[in-house]
Amino acid sequence: MSPEIALLTNPTSGKGRGARIVDEVLPRLRDAGYLVRNLVGRDADEALDLARHCVADGLETLVVVGGDGMVHLALQAVAGTETRLGLVPAGTGNDVARYFDIPRKEAAAATDVVIGGRERRVDLARVGSKYFLTVLAAGFDAIVNERANDMTWPKGQMRYNLATVAELRTLRPIPYVLDIDGEQHRFDATMVAVGNGPSFGGGLRITEGALLDDGLLDVVVIRPMSRTMLLRTYPKLFKGTHVHHPGYQHHHAKKVTIAAPGITAYADGERIAALPLTVEVAPLALRMLVP
Repeated sequence: MSPEIALLTNPTSGKGRGARIVDEVLPRLRDAGYLVRNLVGRDADEALDLARHCVADGLETLVVVGGDGMVHLALQAVAGTETRLGLVPAGTGNDVARYFDIPRKEAAAATDVVIGGRERRVDLARVGSKYFLTVLAAGFDAIVNERANDMTWPKGQMRYNLATVAELRTLRPIPYVLDIDGEQHRFDATMVAVGNGPSFGGGLRITEGALLDDGLLDVVVIRPMSRTMLLRTYPKLFKGTHVHHPGYQHHHAKKVTIAAPGITAYADGERIAALPLTVEVAPLALRMLVP
């Protein structure tokens, strides 16, 4: 009997690129001898139900076609189970693909990673019952995300650009209380980020140096910055050289609680919850297919 594999697609990923990629991925998997369970959710809730059914049915591998948001959805089904996660990138940011050197522009090459079957066990981070793989944003960047989500125009990246400009006008320090492995810290900051991995937002290396399998979270604090300094520092995030800024602080933790007024946190680019919240590491909770 041919091995069965599930293929779960977000057809809207990458401005419709996800739907087009499936036409390339499906025959490649079938030619490799797989019986493919081809799944498309009408919305996020249905897609998650489909993913959970795959895990409940004991499928060894769930492959998602999409971006970091689609990975985030799949994590809620596969975290802590023996079901492996494969990824064919079709999103905009694709930070998860960056983490594992999965080809981001060649669907055939990404599919070959799945067929190769090599896996790596990595940590996840958890907020209550929700898991994430990349970074939890809980500061200025989260405020921008929240504003952008409330906007109906324009579409795409321009909406986030306009939201950033709008929030820069009222930029002010945020009063935080952090509990890092039982040690309390009080300070004002522009942002706090909790990383399981090193980057978010399409390669912004905010938690530079974070390792996926060290059993630790990386907590980064960016102390208050002026608008001018924030704009100057932003490009450095792509190379991770912001770590040399005097307002940068980095902690390691197994558990961190973050409190600040008026902030809603985002992780893997998805809305998680309003602060306060607690993030814990889930050691080696994911079996990821890698090159």
